Amino acid sequence: MTETFKAFRVNHDEDAFSADFTELTLDDLSEGDVTIRVHYSSINYKDVLATKSNNKIIRNYPIVPGIDLAGVVMASDHPSFKEGDKVIATGYDLGVNHDGGFSEVARVKGDWLVHLPEDLTLEEAMIIGTAGFTAAISIQLLEDNKMTSTNGPVLVRGATGGVGVMSVMMLNAIGYKVIASSGQTEHHEQLKALGARTVIPRIDEVTDKALASTEWQAAIDPVGGETLTEVLKRIQRHGAVAVSGHLSGAEFTSTVYPFILRGIRLLGADSVAFPMQRRQHLWRRLSKDLKPEKLHDIKTVIPFSELKTYLAKAEKHDFLGRIVVDLRPEA
Repeated sequence: MTETFKAFRVNHDEDAFSADFTELTLDDLSEGDVTIRVHYSSINYKDVLATKSNNKIIRNYPIVPGIDLAGVVMASDHPSFKEGDKVIATGYDLGVNHDGGFSEVARVKGDWLVHLPEDLTLEEAMIIGTAGFTAAISIQLLEDNKMTSTNGPVLVRGATGGVGVMSVMMLNAIGYKVIASSGQTEHHEQLKALGARTVIPRIDEVTDKALASTEWQAAIDPVGGETLTEVLKRIQRHGAVAVSGHLSGAEFTSTVYPFILRGIRLLGADSVAFPMQRRQHLWRRLSKDLKPEKLHDIKTVIPFSELKTYLAKAEKHDFLGRIVVDLRPEA
C-alpha cells in the first residue's frame, strides 16, 4: 500500500522524545492480518500516559498510541473478517506494543477484533470504548459473584472518570441503586442525572478499625490506593469489590478480616486480555441491556486534528464524560 495517511506517533531515542502528527504508509505499521479504515478512537488515561516522556506504558518505539478503535475492514487474511465488516478493537497490545487507534488506517491481528453488534454504531462503540468495556467487565464479575439489583446499593468510586461514569450509567440501566463517589463536587448533580441515586464525597480517609458498618453490597473501584482498604471494610457479607485501576496508587494495606469474617472477594478487572468468548458476550450486552439511555449525553467528539489539545484536557481530569476522536477524512 503506497497510500499515505495521517497518524499520531510517539518516538523516543537517545536525543529526544516526540509525540506529533505524521504521514505513514501501511509499511510503517505493525504486522497484522486485518487492515482497518479507522472511523473512531477515544482518549483513555492510558493514552495520556503513553504520550509522555519516560512513561512506563510504551514498550517499543516508534509507535502509534490509542488503545481502542472502531472502523471498517479494508482488507483481511483472517477467516473471521472480510472487507466491509465493521469491527471494534480494545486491549491486547494495541497502542502499547502494537500500533494503535490514533491513525486513519490500522493493521491488527484478527484475533483481537470483535464484530460490531447490530445495535451499536461505530461512534457509540468508542463512546463506550476501553473505559466502558472495563466497566462492563466489572459489572459482569460482580454479577458472577451473585450481585443483584435487589441486594442493596453498589458503590462506584472515581465516578467522574471514564470507567466510573460508564459504571454509574450501566448499573442504573439494569436497575441497581448506585452510590457514586467523587471529589469533583461541581459534577455531583450531573452524576445524579446520569443515574446515581446518591453522590458522596471522595473516600480519602482510612480508619483504624479492622471492620466498619456495612453500606454496599459491592463496589466498582478504578481508583485503588490505600483507601481501597476502607471500601473493603464496608462491603456487605459475601460481597465483592472489582478493581480496575490505580489512580490513587498501586498499593494498599488490609487486614484479613474483611475476607475471613465477611467472605469479601477482591476481583481484578483486566480489560487487556479478557477472554475473547466472554469479550464478544460483553459487547453484545453493551449493545443491549448495558447500553445507557443517555450514552450520547457524555460524549465530546473531536476531529483528529485536535487530539493533542484534548490529551492535555484529559490529563487534568477536569471534565465528566468520554472524548471520542473522529478520524474520518471528512471530519
